Amino acid sequence: MVELRHLRYFRAVAEELHFGRAAERLHIAQPPLSQQIRQLERELDVSLLTRSTRRVELTAAGDAYLARAIAILDAVDDAGHQARRIGTGVEGHLTIGCVGSATYSVLPRLVRALRDEMPRVEVDIRGEMLAPAQLDAVRAGDVDLALLRPPVDDAAIRWETLRRDRLIVALPAEHALARRATLDIADLRGEDMVGHAGHGRSVMGGLLYAICADAGFAPRIRHEASETSTLVTLVAAGLGLAVVPAPTAELDVAGVTYRPLEPASLGIDLVVARLADGASPVVERALAVVRRVVRGNVDGASPPSNA
Repeated sequence: MVELRHLRYFRAVAEELHFGRAAERLHIAQPPLSQQIRQLERELDVSLLTRSTRRVELTAAGDAYLARAIAILDAVDDAGHQARRIGTGVEGHLTIGCVGSATYSVLPRLVRALRDEMPRVEVDIRGEMLAPAQLDAVRAGDVDLALLRPPVDDAAIRWETLRRDRLIVALPAEHALARRATLDIADLRGEDMVGHAGHGRSVMGGLLYAICADAGFAPRIRHEASETSTLVTLVAAGLGLAVVPAPTAELDVAGVTYRPLEPASLGIDLVVARLADGASPVVERALAVVRRVVRGNVDGASPPSNA
């Protein structure tokens, strides 16, 4: 039976055309090398080399066999190198899901950082994903890292807080409230609103209903949108105001202005989530990049996590 060692031995002899030099190259004695080459020729039932006291030469069969042997050995070596790259997180595939507001503020810098630090990793981005859809995708293995808004109530999913985003109000540039430097939640009483899809069951939708309830009223939601870009476009069309995380302001849509919402403590966390078990080296390396890019120059306090 022909084994890889036979191919390696034959390649050395064929390239050196000298058993002594080939044996030195392989760090073995010459007699066992000669025996292995004869065994290979018996297995193939063909002469690969002509030998004399003065020289070693390839036969026509040996010349053809050498080309195939080199291709096989190089392929085996390449497979080993690739396996090691994947095993250490240097090469592979990564799918990242991202909630709408973070799509514009995080993804451009994150993709550039991943490209620079993990150039052999193919990165697939799924932006404008609502949190429930992201969590379903993580459970199914379709998304490796999910950037979303909490809560994450699933023991199978590990998460950690990356940062807290202040809430702001997106409003038509010509709206009367646009003349104010800041807005209070009570200023939204009676205003037409554009909300996140889900009739209050989305993360942002639920938050809006909660903070309005604390102020003693219910928001007047006239329109809903699943994508943040669509929501802001509806605001630009004059269909209502919207309460959004501050990074949404990165989405520069003509006719829309943004004002901070008071008190400044009103905010929502951005977390990164992945499966609790079986994280690949690629995911672990990418997670370190995500932490650094998203947290930026935040203080050194340890954020919440279920890790």
